[in-house]
Amino acid sequence: MNFEDINAVKELLSQPQKIVIIPHKNPDGDAIGSTLGLWFYFQSIGQEAHVIVPNDFPKFLKWMPGQAEILNFERHNTQAKEKLQEATLVFTLDFNHLGRTGQMEPFLEALQTPFVMIDHHQKPEDYAVVTYSDVTMSSTCEMIYNFIEILGGKETITPEMASCLYTGIMTDTGSFKYSSTTSRTHRIIAALIDSGANNTKIHNQVFDTNTPSRLHILGCALKNMVILQDYHTAYITLSQEELDTFGYKKGDTEGIVNYGLTLDGIQFAVIFIENKEEGIVKISFRSEGDFSVNEFARAHFQGGGHTNAAGGKSDVPLEATVRTFLEHLEDYKELLSK
Repeated sequence: MNFEDINAVKELLSQPQKIVIIPHKNPDGDAIGSTLGLWFYFQSIGQEAHVIVPNDFPKFLKWMPGQAEILNFERHNTQAKEKLQEATLVFTLDFNHLGRTGQMEPFLEALQTPFVMIDHHQKPEDYAVVTYSDVTMSSTCEMIYNFIEILGGKETITPEMASCLYTGIMTDTGSFKYSSTTSRTHRIIAALIDSGANNTKIHNQVFDTNTPSRLHILGCALKNMVILQDYHTAYITLSQEELDTFGYKKGDTEGIVNYGLTLDGIQFAVIFIENKEEGIVKISFRSEGDFSVNEFARAHFQGGGHTNAAGGKSDVPLEATVRTFLEHLEDYKELLSK
């Protein structure tokens, strides 16, 4: 954050506010961790704050401190709208375009309330009075730690806050293996452990607590994997019928796309997940090295994200989506062969 933005935030927080904190639709560990971490901080300095998620989040995150206080815009619609209408300040975390909030988008666009954006994705929109955007950061949770530190609140970090921020950094760095993990990231993780985050317990809660549906879907996904060795690419498909057969629950497909990158010689991994309720195919892209899945997703699948991790969607059926992907992939063969 620059000096001007820091002063602007300090000025906003120098008086009582009614704050609403919002993550993106289908929130992941970084989205839930950052919003709850910031919520705990605002409580510690006497500000009224509420977290409103656009829709539900995975079961493996529902152990997190403070999660029971989260309002779900779909489930608690009336109450959520009341809190938004009463808000004097809105923080948007882990996304940079209001379209990422799903059904909340038109409601947020109509608000006259000032927004503060904290996010690490590329190409932020210009809707906030303060934008703290840094694409070099490992996670929004790392940015929230910096934000709290800049405001002089490092000593307010409780075990609950530390656990939330640790979770988001851990999940968004692939357990600290992605290139966005820096020495600063590790120093922050050390500080969070010193503040009470139980790293072993958190890892077990997120990664080692499985359900039959999650394991069956993983098995189905791996069976469906297609390896295109000449393109250094692997992709997975999951149809709505397959998800229904194994009793899909939100979060069951989390992380499956990464299995493609564990194969020798694979630089580009993709998963296509059919969602007939929304009438779309949800797509996750991962890569290693310099191949930008952010640019690929933006150019062809209405998406975006980071250089090595991005998302997108398709409005045509699953088989047609895969055909379109393969057609576009041909244009990247030389780049992927480097």
